[in-house]
Amino acid sequence: MEHAVHDEVAPNPSTGNVDAGARRARVFGPAAVVALGGGSVLDAAKGVSLLVGNPDAVAADADQLWEAADGLPLIAIPTTSGTGAETNGFGVIEATGACLKVYLGHPSVKPRIALLAPELTLGLPAPATAATGIDALVHGIESLASRGANPVSAAYATQAVTMVSGALPMAYRDGSDLDARAALMLGAHLAGQALTLSGLGLVHGIGHALTAPSGTPHGVALAAVLEEAMVFSAPAARDAYEQAGRAMRLAPPADGDWARATVRAVREISGTLDITRPLRELGADRGMLPAIAAGAVADAVTKNAPLLPSEAEVLEILTRVH
Repeated sequence: MEHAVHDEVAPNPSTGNVDAGARRARVFGPAAVVALGGGSVLDAAKGVSLLVGNPDAVAADADQLWEAADGLPLIAIPTTSGTGAETNGFGVIEATGACLKVYLGHPSVKPRIALLAPELTLGLPAPATAATGIDALVHGIESLASRGANPVSAAYATQAVTMVSGALPMAYRDGSDLDARAALMLGAHLAGQALTLSGLGLVHGIGHALTAPSGTPHGVALAAVLEEAMVFSAPAARDAYEQAGRAMRLAPPADGDWARATVRAVREISGTLDITRPLRELGADRGMLPAIAAGAVADAVTKNAPLLPSEAEVLEILTRVH
């Protein structure tokens, strides 16, 4: 079978990466796109597929491409368990030179086929297992708490939280445990199905705003603010956090405070994964925090948060974890 390989996708893919891939694909001619890699590769591939179907478009046109012509057919083969990027037709891309994230996608570039092969994750190092796995856990929890949640998304999210919370610590401790890898991969996929229906929330809004200027891996950025953002949202998310806590198989708390119990359980998982870092260690100096707060509030996913924050409130969260 005639094929060509494009392997120049950065860990936080940029519009420049997508444009370069599209140029190569246009030269190659009519084709399908096979995306083999983590969420960055899958997201970039969606952009490449879409731009090839729209010869005059560039990735910076993301806001104008939701009603564009169809992109090339896409097959997704994830090699990490976390992003759920194989479940939907949009990618999160860094706007080259602008230090912000844009959403690039179209219904036509939702993967026609997603091949979930946990064997492909057996060589994933423990830190990457932790970073991608915590992303999946956040997808499940935020999907339950999202303003866009519905019974179908909640069904996906609840099962995802059960599978990811159980399998992630095991896969982190023993990366050769194929049963844990399989459960984690399927849980991450279900979390992707959930978020595609419900949307996400404040943790991801801050994560996107933090990753762009600092270059922090997505999952690590989420872990840095996860606990504080959950505490902020708790007054409006108590039922969702109870759902998450029950999905994690927690014992009913003696004081009846499921939100506190669920936050504590998430803290314990993050501690097991050794993933939580203060922002100052992630390349975000204090002077960057106001801009990160503004970017988080403006991010589209934050609009789904159960409790809508102000810039001042996000800045307070960032300051506490700095």
